[in-house]
Amino acid sequence: MLDWLMNSTVGRMLQTFMISMVPVAELRVGIPYGVSLGLGYKASALAAVLGNLFPVPIIIAYVRRVFAWLRRKSAKLDAWISGMENKAESKGEKVRRYGAIGLILLVAIPLPGTGAWTGALVAAVLGLRTREAIIPIGLGVLIAAAIVIGVTYGVNYIF
Repeated sequence: MLDWLMNSTVGRMLQTFMISMVPVAELRVGIPYGVSLGLGYKASALAAVLGNLFPVPIIIAYVRRVFAWLRRKSAKLDAWISGMENKAESKGEKVRRYGAIGLILLVAIPLPGTGAWTGALVAAVLGLRTREAIIPIGLGVLIAAAIVIGVTYGVNYIF
C-alpha cells in the first residue's frame, strides 16, 4: 500500500522533507537520510532545505501565542517555556549585535542548539517580523545544507 513511499523518488524525497521538519534533526539528519535512501545530493538537499524551512514562518508567527496558551495550562509548562525563552534570549544577543549576519550564522552552524527552529524561535522572542527573519534564516539553512553535504559526501569518499 505504501510501497511508493520507499520505492519512488517522490516518496524518498517526502521522507527526507518530513525528517528535516523535525526540531533538532532538521537538515543535518535529513540530508544524510536522503542520501542513504539513494537520493542524490541535489534531491536530498532540495527536500531537506524545503522541509527545514517549512515550519519557520509558522513558528515566527505563532510561537508566542502557543507559549502563552501553554503557560496557562500548567506551571511545569510555564517553567519549560521560560527556559526556552531564556536560551533564545541568550542566543539572540548575537542577533541583536550583528543583525541579519548574526541570525544567518546562528542558523548556518549545523550543530545541536542551532538551526532553523532555533533561529525562528530567536526571531520570535526578539519580536522580528517574518519578512525580516525569513531571508537570513533561509541563507543560514542553505549554508548549513552545503556544510552537511560536504560532510556527508566527504565521509562517503573516505569510507
